[in-house]
Amino acid sequence: MRVLAPSPPVCASPPRIWLLLGDKPGDNAQVLELARALGEPFLIKRLIPRPEWALGKPRFRPTLEHLDPARSDPLEPPWPELVLTIGRRPSMAALWLQEQSAGRTRLAIVGRPKRWPERFALILAPAQYAVPEAANVVRLELPLLRPDPERLEAAAARWRERLSALPRPLTAVLIGGETKPYRLDVAVARRLARELATLRAREGGTLWVTTSRRTAPAVADALEAALPPGTPFYRWRAEDPPEANPYPGLLALADRFVVTGDSVSMLVEVARLGRPLAIFPLPVRTDPATSLRRAVGRALAPEGPAAALGDLGRRLGLFGFPRELERIHRLLFESGRAVRLGEPFPPPGSPPPDELDRAVARLRALLDGSGPAGEETAASDGG
Repeated sequence: MRVLAPSPPVCASPPRIWLLLGDKPGDNAQVLELARALGEPFLIKRLIPRPEWALGKPRFRPTLEHLDPARSDPLEPPWPELVLTIGRRPSMAALWLQEQSAGRTRLAIVGRPKRWPERFALILAPAQYAVPEAANVVRLELPLLRPDPERLEAAAARWRERLSALPRPLTAVLIGGETKPYRLDVAVARRLARELATLRAREGGTLWVTTSRRTAPAVADALEAALPPGTPFYRWRAEDPPEANPYPGLLALADRFVVTGDSVSMLVEVARLGRPLAIFPLPVRTDPATSLRRAVGRALAPEGPAAALGDLGRRLGLFGFPRELERIHRLLFESGRAVRLGEPFPPPGSPPPDELDRAVARLRALLDGSGPAGEETAASDGG
């Protein structure tokens, strides 16, 4: 358990803010970015799921049963005034904590609440989530992610000599992993390898491919085997020291990027650098169950034909808000910041507008008690 804040004010009593963080670095980075920008002391509570729920999805409800108590920080009184969290598993713990505080602890979530949006005083929802306009909702274009300049500078110093000798352009290829309902299996990996080989044959230079925590071993094997001979390939391993991972060095020094469409965090980090970006969208599963779920989800979404029924179901906790990664892709395509893999790379450009200040202002209003999420309306946020 740690207190973190840049130049925090003196705080004799326990901090009013807790951050409930999970095991996903991209999610945690958004919450930390927001909390540090707020400038208030805060406690970090790291919550690690039990092994069976590291990839599996527990039933969404207020509980701690899905957490590994030996590896998670304890949640004990005195309870905070405000909890800031993100993701399914940590937000389940946040709802449990709210119940233990008899409702006195207010909750703010980055992303979407899986259910019960009225229990959250503030929802900071990026474009991939179909969250309806409401007084407690701030609609964002992109997630609150941006590369750490100090981390990039250190990585550039560490990797510059090794990368500078490679033929240019240096194209960093960043691989994510399967996430429902999208596929990244062996067949998709081989198709990606063929498209990358075509790119290198057409434009020369160097491909440098790196996998990530979510990349399945079979996918990594298939991709590495199908890439052009001599392609640098990094296979992510939990036991590797941080300096072995080329991702920060590539982020700092690569000329352009190819990113699989499942990884919003990697897409946004590259976009915020203003670097040329190509997205490899993952195909959607076509089995009947997935097709039915997607059709029903679209019908029940806030903009769907059965929106009223969807609102009732979400209030009852029967289902949540749909997620469509294509919304982020379209936003990047339409703004000229990305293309589909196979199209000419866009030129370097300006990064997307930074929405952090607007999110911080709403969080500050909530913390200062000027209403459930500040007095501004959803319309005033441009949503």
